[in-house]
Amino acid sequence: MSEGYAIELYFDPALENQVLKAWNVVARRQISTHLIEIESRPHITLFSSPFIDPSKLENIVKTFAAKQDPLPLSFGSIGSLCNDNNVLFLAPTPTLPLLQFHFQLCDAMKREGIEIGEEYRPDSWIPYCPVAEEVPKNRMAEAFTVLRDLKLPVNGYAMDIGLVEYSPVRELFSFVLGSSSVES
Repeated sequence: MSEGYAIELYFDPALENQVLKAWNVVARRQISTHLIEIESRPHITLFSSPFIDPSKLENIVKTFAAKQDPLPLSFGSIGSLCNDNNVLFLAPTPTLPLLQFHFQLCDAMKREGIEIGEEYRPDSWIPYCPVAEEVPKNRMAEAFTVLRDLKLPVNGYAMDIGLVEYSPVRELFSFVLGSSSVES
């Protein structure tokens, strides 16, 4: 049974490879392999909910994606979420285009009657790209040290938006920004 669904923003191949390098460095040090194990891919989560009808989201996301251009992204810092999952992440510069992109998606979903949970509402959403999850507390400092060796900022573009079911991660659909064609 699914734990939930998430709308994720995906990157161009060069940016995705830079993030995967970070995942692999953390995995080689045996700090965390969780993202690799659940078969995730580098992303920024735009929305997540345990209770959503995926078919209701497909047309919303498809229409939204068709009206968007690829979005420039710059990951310039490393951060952490000290919750039950002990997440380390790359933080994108919160540019006006990124914040507007998220706001417009939320607005499109609200118009279709989809409730946006507190952490994904535009006034409280924190954009981030996870690079390690379930990091043991006694290894957080080591993980930060390893990630500090990355050459930041890492720049690229968000190119696709998709819906995944988790965990493990299974992509249900994705659309290229600026195009109405379906990717598999």
